[in-house]
Amino acid sequence: MRNLKECTLQELKDRCVELRTKIIETVSKNGGHLSSNVGAVELIVAMHYVFDSAKDPFIFDVSHQAYAHKLLTDRWDEFDTLRQFNG
Repeated sequence: MRNLKECTLQELKDRCVELRTKIIETVSKNGGHLSSNVGAVELIVAMHYVFDSAKDPFIFDVSHQAYAHKLLTDRWDEFDTLRQFNG
């Protein structure tokens, strides 16, 4: 995935659609927290756009809003194993 800081506004919007689609598809298949994660996509993208998550780590109290963060931090390919044994 391209660095968010290099994206145009339209590319950021498109990324949000991609993230939301991936979350919906995966949660529909495996279960999980759908509405809270879908609702937090733009917030998470904005956090990654503004801050450097490698230097400014984000702390989530639970995973109810963290799915987009997981996808943006190089866990896209593994995300299909969400809520599965060894996932």
